[in-house]
Amino acid sequence: MSMRHHILIPTDFSENAWSAALYALKLYAEKPCTFYFLHAWTFSSGSRTYVSPSYIDILQDKSKAHLAEVKELAISESTNSEHKFEILFRLDPLLDAIKNVIEEHHIDQIIMGTKGATGAKEFLLGSNTVSVIDKVRLCPLLLVPSNFAYVTPNQIGFPTDFNRGYGDELQPIKNLADIHNSRIKVLHINSKEHLTETQNANMDFLKTNLKDYQHSFNWVPDKGKKEHAIESFIEENNINILTMINYEHGIIEDFIKEPVIKRLGYHSDIPFFVVPHTN
Repeated sequence: MSMRHHILIPTDFSENAWSAALYALKLYAEKPCTFYFLHAWTFSSGSRTYVSPSYIDILQDKSKAHLAEVKELAISESTNSEHKFEILFRLDPLLDAIKNVIEEHHIDQIIMGTKGATGAKEFLLGSNTVSVIDKVRLCPLLLVPSNFAYVTPNQIGFPTDFNRGYGDELQPIKNLADIHNSRIKVLHINSKEHLTETQNANMDFLKTNLKDYQHSFNWVPDKGKKEHAIESFIEENNINILTMINYEHGIIEDFIKEPVIKRLGYHSDIPFFVVPHTN
């Protein structure tokens, strides 16, 4: 009896959000899952004119109807009778809604699209996505690029610098590898000739921890920007999902803190799995 996965899919009814839903259905095609479609609704009138409550009711009903349609579409796309679908309509800002739903429904993963409906060209990741990566540290997050055609993730890339000890955050990466018996390709971008004692100890721990998984350790010299090294690694190794641990003050935070999130461009090609660091 395999465990049931509880997966949260926030939706703004964009093509992009639907891409992420399709990816989730295919990724978990063989697994018992409950998928929760969440729409967080906040009214913004833009101007200060009076808006009648009945008009707001109409808008809310429209959103609820869209949510029901998404569920029906998902049911028709799913190939597994062990897939269940729930819809959640919340009158909260997105981040609050996500946090509450994670706790109420014991969500173990969020899957969402990387571009919002606004399609602001300057953000490869919509501002919503960025705040979710930044603020939601309760469970892993899988970001799916828009119009990404599903590929079985045979190769999972895992860049790490061995500078910090590993704890529970390795488990979601292993769970991801378990779904399709994927190989975990650890990538280390080495800026110095030798690892420190701490790095060696952490690397040994990681090797031991991954011993039951197909895995390899890959060394790439540091020749400039880390994201270029990661990008080449993805291409040369046919990586299907890139996974990273989101430490306080780590590489992901550096990417997110850029004034315009151009540097996340290299993730726009394949899904990106962000695991929060657990203290």
